[in-house]
Amino acid sequence: PAPAPAPAAAPAPAAVAGEAVIAPMPGNILKVAVSQGQTVKEGDLLVVLEAMKMENEIFAPKAGTVAAVNVTKGQSVDTGATMVVLA
Repeated sequence: PAPAPAPAAAPAPAAVAGEAVIAPMPGNILKVAVSQGQTVKEGDLLVVLEAMKMENEIFAPKAGTVAAVNVTKGQSVDTGATMVVLA
């Protein structure tokens, strides 16, 4: 009998247009302070990232609307991971 076909790869998440706020270093998400659709001002707190026993507050680089939140509390992230997308 012929071998079973390989399972299809999971679809990639849909790309969201906007400015990505990325993790500056690897760490764990301690707090997510925004939700999708929320309006933020430049300097508003988005995420608290724990790295090397330090809590790093990640702020909005510009005013806008939160188009996507890609992290959850307790999640580990690597350097360069997109945490939030602002439109």
